[in-house]
Amino acid sequence: MRRILVCVAIVLLLAGCAGAKRKDALTSTLYAYHSAIRWGDIDTAWQMVDPKYREQHPMSGVERSRYDQYAVSGYREQGSGMAAENSYRQVIEISLVNRHTQTEKVMIDQQTWRYDELTETWWLTTGLPDYTRAR
Repeated sequence: MRRILVCVAIVLLLAGCAGAKRKDALTSTLYAYHSAIRWGDIDTAWQMVDPKYREQHPMSGVERSRYDQYAVSGYREQGSGMAAENSYRQVIEISLVNRHTQTEKVMIDQQTWRYDELTETWWLTTGLPDYTRAR
């Protein structure tokens, strides 16, 4: 009986460690993505997008140049939470300044992140924010 309790305790501890590791990876990924978007490092942000999405939706040169047209002046979380065990959703308000006209626009970016247990990586499954939707 004692061995069974010890085994159960070990399994629970290992599960807790895996959950903590996943949460730490999410926190690090979201911070890195926030920094990449906030400072206009679109190439780094693009590498955080799910490889399947990137393959199905390759970024054209015109699309890439649109990101250079704007400076991000604000990146604020409006809501977030776990959608499932390996899925996280967050709503972000992004403020943009057009570099040519100096006008500011705001957009809402609905993000869904997926955890890949094999690579221990969180991937953005919804693609980069579409700045053309800013109002």
